[in-house]
Amino acid sequence: MQTEVAFIIPVYNEGPVLKTVLNTVLNNFSTVVCIDDGSRDNSVAEIMKTGALLVRHPINMGQGAALQTGIDFALQIPGIKYFVTFDADGQHSIKDVVKMIEILKNNKVDIVVGSRFLGEAVNITLVKKLVLKLAIQFTNLFSGVRLTDAHNGLRVFNRKFAEKIDINMPGMAHASEIVDKMGRGDWKYMETAVTISYTDYSRSKGQPLLNSVNILMDVLLSRTRR
Repeated sequence: MQTEVAFIIPVYNEGPVLKTVLNTVLNNFSTVVCIDDGSRDNSVAEIMKTGALLVRHPINMGQGAALQTGIDFALQIPGIKYFVTFDADGQHSIKDVVKMIEILKNNKVDIVVGSRFLGEAVNITLVKKLVLKLAIQFTNLFSGVRLTDAHNGLRVFNRKFAEKIDINMPGMAHASEIVDKMGRGDWKYMETAVTISYTDYSRSKGQPLLNSVNILMDVLLSRTRR
């Protein structure tokens, strides 16, 4: 059981799968911080059935805001040296996290970013893939960072980066903001291949085309606010 790692898991209406996802993480890591971002379903009740820590937003503030709340909370936990951002819908793999932590520990880097395009994106739609690829081009162009997957929610970083990250974009544009901050600071980073699994559940949560367009629009809006 790894005790120096904190998982940061934003939660918004993930009741059907949340307990299973959290127990899978908790079987391997002792510290999981769930940020309930104004869920209207039974997500809070499902979190409380596990050993995860719970922080609540009274209203939905967006994934970026939830991540920053979770990072701030985890920074107060004694002994935490490494931070993992992890999705609540079951798309990410614990095996990938273990690999990423080892990369972070064994290399002189501050951040390790997962890439589904170096690894595998199981059941990804063509539209989502194309929009993500376009968003990557915009993010790389404006940030100066070169990634193959700028909008992957699976990241591992050290305490020094956690103390400085300061996410201000509340929605999906937070992913581009994080990459921007990686480029602006003297941060060392690496990418590694991971597997993202698009399940029937994750695909049923919204309209894939609309979600993909929203990601791209958030990226473009983030550039006008810089």
